[in-house]
Amino acid sequence: QVQLVESGGGLVQAGGSLRLSCAASGSIGRPNAMSWYRQAPGKGRELVASITSGDRTNVTDSVKGRFAISRDYAKNTVYLQMNSLKPEDTAVYYCNVKQFFPYADYWGQGTQVTVSS
Repeated sequence: QVQLVESGGGLVQAGGSLRLSCAASGSIGRPNAMSWYRQAPGKGRELVASITSGDRTNVTDSVKGRFAISRDYAKNTVYLQMNSLKPEDTAVYYCNVKQFFPYADYWGQGTQVTVSS
C-alpha cells in the first residue's frame, strides 16, 4: 500500500510562489505517473500537471509557463513549483500516483493553496 503525504500549501499574495511536495511511502511499480490535481470551491477536480516514470511531463494550459512539475526518484517525491500565482489558482491541491501494471491509484489528503489579490 502506498501512502502520499503532501506539504507546502499555504496563503500567498498574488504574484508569489509556493512549492508543493508529495512524498510517497512504499514501492511504486513502473511504469507510473505522479500528478497534481486541484479542486476549487464549487468546481470539479482538474489535472494540473503530471510526470511519468520516463520523465514525460504534461502541464495544463492555464498554468503553463508558471507551474513546473518534477520528481526525485531517490526520495520518491514529486514537486509542484508554482510561480506567478493568481487568485484563480486558489484550490485544494491533491497528489496522485498511478501505477499501470498492475493498475493502482493512490491519492493524498490534499493541501490548501490560497492566493490573495
